[in-house]
Amino acid sequence: MTVEIYRDAWGIPHLRADSAQELAHAQGRTTALDRAWQLEVERHRSQGTSAAFLGPEAVAWDRFARQARLDDTARRCFAALQRRDPETAAWVVSYVQGVNEGLAEGARRTPEFAATGLAPGRWEPWSPLGVWLGTHILFAGFPAKLWREEVIRLLGEEAVELFAMDGIGTSGSNGWLVSGERTVTGQAVIAGDPHRFIEDPGVYQQIRLCCPEFDVVGLAVPGVPGIAHFAHTGTVAWAITNAMADYQDLYRERLRPTGSSAEAAEAAKAAEAVEALEALDPDGEWRPVARHTEAVEVAGGEPVAVEVIETARGPVVIGGIGAEESISLRYPPRVTEDLGFSALLPLLRAREVADVDRAFDRWAEPVNVVQAADTEGGVLHRVAGRVPVRGKDNRRRVVAAWEAGHEWRGWHEMPYGSFEDGVAVMANQRGPATPLGVEFAPPHRATRIRQFLDASRTWSAGDMPALHMDTHLASAAALLDRLAALGEGIGPAAVALRERLLGWDRRMDAASGEAAAYAAVRGAVVRRLAAHPALAVLADPPAYPELFLPWLALTPRVGLALENLLTAEELYGIDRDAVVRDAVEEVAAGRTPGAWGDTHRLAPWRALPDPSYEAPGLSGDHDCVLCTSAVPGLTDLSARGPAARYVWDLADRDNSLWVVPLGADGVPGAAHHRDQLPLWLKGDLAPVATDWNKLTKENHDD
Repeated sequence: MTVEIYRDAWGIPHLRADSAQELAHAQGRTTALDRAWQLEVERHRSQGTSAAFLGPEAVAWDRFARQARLDDTARRCFAALQRRDPETAAWVVSYVQGVNEGLAEGARRTPEFAATGLAPGRWEPWSPLGVWLGTHILFAGFPAKLWREEVIRLLGEEAVELFAMDGIGTSGSNGWLVSGERTVTGQAVIAGDPHRFIEDPGVYQQIRLCCPEFDVVGLAVPGVPGIAHFAHTGTVAWAITNAMADYQDLYRERLRPTGSSAEAAEAAKAAEAVEALEALDPDGEWRPVARHTEAVEVAGGEPVAVEVIETARGPVVIGGIGAEESISLRYPPRVTEDLGFSALLPLLRAREVADVDRAFDRWAEPVNVVQAADTEGGVLHRVAGRVPVRGKDNRRRVVAAWEAGHEWRGWHEMPYGSFEDGVAVMANQRGPATPLGVEFAPPHRATRIRQFLDASRTWSAGDMPALHMDTHLASAAALLDRLAALGEGIGPAAVALRERLLGWDRRMDAASGEAAAYAAVRGAVVRRLAAHPALAVLADPPAYPELFLPWLALTPRVGLALENLLTAEELYGIDRDAVVRDAVEEVAAGRTPGAWGDTHRLAPWRALPDPSYEAPGLSGDHDCVLCTSAVPGLTDLSARGPAARYVWDLADRDNSLWVVPLGADGVPGAAHHRDQLPLWLKGDLAPVATDWNKLTKENHDD
């Protein structure tokens, strides 16, 4: 086997091998060398075993992973992959073998292993599928149904639309395609940025994979072979945005011990057996359900027993026998035993848009909007994934498992989008996926990108990074309009603050004092609205598992829905002008806010805290194209933002650009751990380098 590993100036790996199978092995090994800690954290998270070295804070996730049966689902999906697509299954195995070969060496250069006492483990053939599932199981935000259930119960059906916004827990993206008729080269350009929780190490890995069959650069997910979401093969390129589709359901279950007699229950207890359960099905019959108990090991603590129950709908993730409420989760891979891995090799082998289109017919999860273009002038704009056909209530709220009409009845055909004047723009707004979802992003980001692109007839790849960094906050109008309409009755300091904000250019720039003042007033408005008795009824949700509480927190929900709440014709009798008046008086009476970047700082997620980390200030905000999300009313810190930026040039791949928030190497203190952060903060991108003669060879032939 001949494998060559090169690095560019940013430490990005460029891998070359004699076959796709050998290349997968090299990708696995190189990823283990660069990202050993990240790989092992994600593998343990997918298995529900991360608390064994991360401690009590990881128990909530491990409990969910066990109850939702993530590892078991990955095993089933891999077994099905072996039957349906043995070539891809063998390719995945090659990747896993590479990971196992490189883990020990990668662990030796990574201090987190010594800090936690974790020894690198062994990856199984299904581990990449488990990592993919664990990374994306919350991607569609099914816990939002718990929130909507409370809104309906306490405020009524009409209130759902008031809060129907893309939440802080939902991943998003900007993405745009400019066809050749609108570029200086006559070839298409694709650009954008995925918005996810910023992680250290990053969720995307810049990489190049080359063998006689293909030569692809793109953004891989560490722990998963190939390049799924964003890639350029030289003749065709593609990128995705979150379609905001709803494809996971929650069912309220009725559970009881099998055998209704007290004698049966007493006999089971005496035998120290796990009591058998049954659930009520829609036909009125009680049927047995699977049930067993698992133990979550906890570093520095006692093991935690987790009851695992699965009905005909799916695993029970809330409650259980004896609980006031039990809710099961139904998600497509658990039903179909398919995670869409059969799309990965065809994507790498794609030569034109038609190849990409056919590959994404095999896509499963998450549901994405795909944009693609090739050097022959082909373009593609479509939705890809699996969305079940079922009743409307399933998409909006928790439904009763024992009632007919909530079953899945097949799968939706995936819709295609259109191009307007040679351009397609997606930023999680309502678009081709509208029939498939409930909560979409406001149109502000998409509208702003479209306005930029309409301002010129011709664009180049080098023009695109400026769009990534636009900080105009169109959603500020809702609050500023109410502020402008305030009459008499506010003090001199509040008047001065109001005039300052009304003269503001509405750009959330890090150096802007007006942006900081606006954020302060906005936060005060949010807190006052959330405290109003009309909305405060939502402040105390049911005792759901800790993992789901961010979706049920009232203040963030009010903050993200503020535009709707301020512009609705009526809001449950709340005097919103008085709320705004009191908020501006509060801020005017306090300490003058500094610059927005003083408090709006990057707060990446790390499995272990880093006390030496100095958070840089950021421009942007949730509804800006530069989507660095704060949580109004709660914190100005940003944990979610552009997890990468890319520009794919179909005229010349070497004119393409990319950047990640930190760097290519996952090892703290390494030369390439955070060397891209200055670029990312300024909006600069690194060039995609594909000339082997300009790369540094790292290893010898195996």
